[in-house]
Amino acid sequence: MKAMILAAGLGTRLRPLTNDRPKALVEVGGGTLLEITLARLRKFGVREVIINVHHFADMISDYLGAHRNFDMQIAISRETTLLDTGGGLKKVAAFFSDPRSLAQEVPFILHNVDVISTIDLGRMAQSHSESGALATLAVQDRKTSRYLLFDENHRLCGRRAAGAEIPELARPAQQVHRGAFSGIHVISPRIFSLMTEEGVFSIINCYLRLAAAGEKIVAFRSDQYYWRDLGRPENVSQAARDFENKMFD
Repeated sequence: MKAMILAAGLGTRLRPLTNDRPKALVEVGGGTLLEITLARLRKFGVREVIINVHHFADMISDYLGAHRNFDMQIAISRETTLLDTGGGLKKVAAFFSDPRSLAQEVPFILHNVDVISTIDLGRMAQSHSESGALATLAVQDRKTSRYLLFDENHRLCGRRAAGAEIPELARPAQQVHRGAFSGIHVISPRIFSLMTEEGVFSIINCYLRLAAAGEKIVAFRSDQYYWRDLGRPENVSQAARDFENKMFD
């Protein structure tokens, strides 16, 4: 199984920690966010990873070289212009174009570098394969600025900004359940043949378009797992305390 780590962002919310380094190299609990993410992927059998980079890109390449790629096969996708989540993924389609993977629909993991969790990636991948979904998204019941909306069968049907009275629905649903997206996806490589968007675009916008067209984008409920966004300095400080309290393993 392969994976992509999204690490190209500027990390503006993490300033001043990102004034002299990319967010992927911000440290917490004795390791960098990139090292922690790679370790999680490696634990679940992932050995081939591609990482998109932009902000302080050379620092990430040098860091990986100094650590011998953490005993993994790691490729780098440099973005001279930030392509957002969807554009960044589409740019590396060739990385996932192994004929055997395409023929067998072997899924891959897409993981934000600035989230840490104990979400069971193996169980999530199994759920994805059993459901026959195009993409499976880890979601939780927690506060966020924008919720994804799922129907009674856990299929994506829209999104809603916190406090907004009217949701944005991609397709109708009798019952709608909201979920806060956790920045972790399991995706079938077939998605690349369906990505009509070009340049800079959000993968969530792509998902909503595909859901409207009848594709199966589903939720993986992960409320029982530890999860934290490391997008702000105070969150990094809290995560460090969580490590000390052994909340993350």
